[in-house]
Amino acid sequence: MLKPYCIQGVLEAGCDEAGRGPLAGSVFAAAVVWNPSLDYSLAENDSLWARLNDSKQLTEKQRYELRPLIEREAFAWAVAEVTAAEIDQINILNASILAMQRALSQLRVQPEHILVDGNKWKPYIPENGLLEIPARTVVKGDATYLSIAAASILAKTYRDDYMLRLHEEYPIYHWNENKGYPTKSHYDAIRQYGPCPYHRQSFRLT
Repeated sequence: MLKPYCIQGVLEAGCDEAGRGPLAGSVFAAAVVWNPSLDYSLAENDSLWARLNDSKQLTEKQRYELRPLIEREAFAWAVAEVTAAEIDQINILNASILAMQRALSQLRVQPEHILVDGNKWKPYIPENGLLEIPARTVVKGDATYLSIAAASILAKTYRDDYMLRLHEEYPIYHWNENKGYPTKSHYDAIRQYGPCPYHRQSFRLT
């Protein structure tokens, strides 16, 4: 089972994003806080805690089965996005960090510590606060900590839902299948029809 926390007994938010690589659509991020008083060592083998993992290691069916359980059991959770137009203005790395910080700002509680998937971060000071919240970046954090794994699942499923909605508007790009990622069919559609307003103009599109 993944680690329940980095610092025991504090409100710790795990953050992850989904959608850094696609040619189109927003980048999504989630923040998840578990109840610091729960004893995860008592979790059964088939419990939510035992089933959580990096979203990339789960099937689509498993991700969507886990999402409502995460939303029900989490002490707090939030999902946020940064649009393709914003990505073009500030680049995808800054957009990914901004999405995670937007998710943190939407939590119903203010975390005391932040766990971030990856190795890049910027100081986060809540809008109603004066001090930066301590944070730790963790390479492969979504395969290390329960909170980051849960955030990765929320970010991925909410972004997939968003791309399915965009597919209804622009079915020519097959976003129901490629979710905006650079597949051959996606490149072929861009060459044939040109990009649409949801494409990231700062990315190589052909």
